[in-house]
Amino acid sequence: MNKETDNATKQTTAINEYTEKNIQVLEGLEAVRKRPGMYISSTAQKGLHHLIYEIVDNSIDEALAGRCDRIVIELGADGSVSVEDNGMGIPAGIHPTAGIPTVEVVFCMLHAGGKFGGGGYKIAGGLHGVGASVVNALSEWLEIVNCYDGYKYTERFERGQVARPLEKIEKTDKHGLYVRFMPDREIFETLEFDYPTVLNRMREQAFLNAGLTIELFDRRENIADMVIAAEDGESEGGEGEQISNENENPAFQRYKILKYDGGIRSFVEHLNKIKRAEILHGDVIYLSGRKDTSFAEIALQYNDSYNETLLSFANNMHTIDGGTHETGFKTGLTKAFNDYAKKYNVLKDDEKALSGEDVREGISAVISVKLEDAQFESQTKVKLGNSEIRAFVDNLVSEKLSEYLEENPAAARVIIEKSILAARAREAARKARELTRRKSVLESGSLPGTLSDCQEREMEKTELFLVEGNSAGGSAKDARESKFQAILPLRGKVLNVEKSRLDKVYSNAQLIPIIQALGTGIGEDFSIEKLRYGKIIIMSDADVDGSHIKTLLLTFFFRHMKPLIDNGHIYAARPPLFKVSKGKQERYAFSEEERDRYMEELGHNAEAQRYKGLGEMNPDQLRDTTMNPETRTIFKINIEDALIADETFSILMGDNVEPRREFVEMNAKYATELDF
Repeated sequence: MNKETDNATKQTTAINEYTEKNIQVLEGLEAVRKRPGMYISSTAQKGLHHLIYEIVDNSIDEALAGRCDRIVIELGADGSVSVEDNGMGIPAGIHPTAGIPTVEVVFCMLHAGGKFGGGGYKIAGGLHGVGASVVNALSEWLEIVNCYDGYKYTERFERGQVARPLEKIEKTDKHGLYVRFMPDREIFETLEFDYPTVLNRMREQAFLNAGLTIELFDRRENIADMVIAAEDGESEGGEGEQISNENENPAFQRYKILKYDGGIRSFVEHLNKIKRAEILHGDVIYLSGRKDTSFAEIALQYNDSYNETLLSFANNMHTIDGGTHETGFKTGLTKAFNDYAKKYNVLKDDEKALSGEDVREGISAVISVKLEDAQFESQTKVKLGNSEIRAFVDNLVSEKLSEYLEENPAAARVIIEKSILAARAREAARKARELTRRKSVLESGSLPGTLSDCQEREMEKTELFLVEGNSAGGSAKDARESKFQAILPLRGKVLNVEKSRLDKVYSNAQLIPIIQALGTGIGEDFSIEKLRYGKIIIMSDADVDGSHIKTLLLTFFFRHMKPLIDNGHIYAARPPLFKVSKGKQERYAFSEEERDRYMEELGHNAEAQRYKGLGEMNPDQLRDTTMNPETRTIFKINIEDALIADETFSILMGDNVEPRREFVEMNAKYATELDF
């Protein structure tokens, strides 16, 4: 039998064996454990954090219902997490249709909860009724203490199943719910919670719910994490963040109290405080309105930076991908400023209307809507879809912002002037783009002369290495697998786009080859469908200059090609720091600790060579350590939280020196622990 006949026979046999018994029915919470990514996006750290958010969101819903004003979150020393609120608690009786305790309905059944129109919650973020049960399914164990209607109840679950039935313990004057869970190591790739990420999420919730107190404990020992900005310290008037450290308890690492009576006004002030940018007008502009059962509030303020920070929320859920409320805000904002500019003739005769990008340059804004029957695109609630909200927010912003501009001519003038400068820079960028196109620099199909392209044409299979320096570029060209790896050497200093408008990008000799090679265009012309390479790998020296170049490139991608990061196309290579050798034996070390271990393994005559740059390695060494997919280490650049990323780039790459010095001083001790 030949090979083709053999394969055909195997396929026929496989088809015949596909019968009714192959159809599986996953009951209860089995589906969650089988496909956790469908419910929490991933089993990496992002999904791990999502467990906390699901439980906290239920407590936030209690606050929205007016039944809760305090939430306490604790990262336990044993790796567990607890969330406690002073809401109503969960009804403790037998569910009338399920025939089991209502607590078990909430924690053991998908699509069960009090947010489906039963009257318990008019406004809620947890609309799918799967949050608590998903956390239960993905936890090694979960325990609750439920204080409801004068009594305290407890129950324990293990991997979604009842391990200790619901038990009435005692009478109590307390009310609310305490949930403690241990993430399941069989499910998650990591069990290490990142404190700054959790803190940022809890801070958001405190901003969005004026007057709500959120306390965050971290009782883990020896936690080393990067601190994005200096702590604010205790603020006046009881608003803001209060910090407490109980030194008498060595296991007590951090304790934060978050409370903002100013709500999203305080949120915008916080955003601009982090940027350390100069504020262009007085107080934060606050707009709010109600239509039927929907409520919207918007806070905004302009600074002298070139970047916009726009955060939108629906029922306290951070809608990372925006949605109808964000679209309505952008439309209303653009209309209000263009109407004002037209009324007072502030635009020259040959100048066109201001674009949305023009009027949002330098803005820090928070949009928060609360509505019944919120329609999110997925369980992770990253995009709002309610069509009626767009017109509501559009009209609210255009009308009330127009009133503000009329009543505050000084603020209106300075914002309009900044928008006009942005429009002129945009026009200059357009002319620069057209000029470079006429020179065939950015024409599709026009590739930089310094690019050593690959043979493969399927984007998903290809890699582009952005290599620091000509010498390293030459070694990389010899070391590559030319079938699917392309090399683009970087010459000279990359432009710091954090301090530059788009017109400067189009005239930068170091960035144009990157734009050409990728094929996506930037700004208004960006199209990820035109991307030529599946992986874009930054390969720079393992020193301070290399880190600087890497940061400049990441800033460029973050500000002008962010979908490349969002879709997982940007990577960083990790070249070795040392070569340890003895005779013909060689080891490559990526840290001083690894170098010392190899020195000890190889014995007294071993020698260690410190690589000053990629160019010092011959092609074989570069291939084995940094480029060969089977032996290299590369890191995908993720944006776990866009706000933290925005803060970091603003601090590190902005004009203000002092916050950058603070950042370096606070985080220098963690430098050797970074992934790249």
